[in-house]
Amino acid sequence: MHHGKAGSKLGRTSSHKEAMLRNMVTSVIKHERIKTTDTKAKELRKLAEKMVTLGKKGSLHARRQALAVVRDKDTVGKLFGELTERYRNRAGGYTRIVKVGYRYGDNAPVSILEFITDEKKKEKAKTKAKGTTKAKAKTKEKE
Repeated sequence: MHHGKAGSKLGRTSSHKEAMLRNMVTSVIKHERIKTTDTKAKELRKLAEKMVTLGKKGSLHARRQALAVVRDKDTVGKLFGELTERYRNRAGGYTRIVKVGYRYGDNAPVSILEFITDEKKKEKAKTKAKGTTKAKAKTKEKE
């Protein structure tokens, strides 16, 4: 019976599943996006969100807990530095899953798991960039 065991088996033994998810969460933190099947992405999201939450705690104990999963010091450094600052004021939901279609070989549904960037900041940067180019164009017209 499968009582008290959360999550999908993914057709693997528990040790294989654990090792695969560790590798995948390391890749997601390192590259900030990963392309995988839908079910793997849904399982991976849980682990990735927990890692960001540990990063936000910032304590030595949290860093050691993250190292027990990620096992790459540079990646954990990025998690506790860059990603923590990015999501400091966010209460959760650090990742998104975007469905991209079906895999050629076995027709498995494929999606991209990625960290969310702050769209508001991007929009402000775009409007500032547009404003500066318009201002430059106006000064050139006056000359």
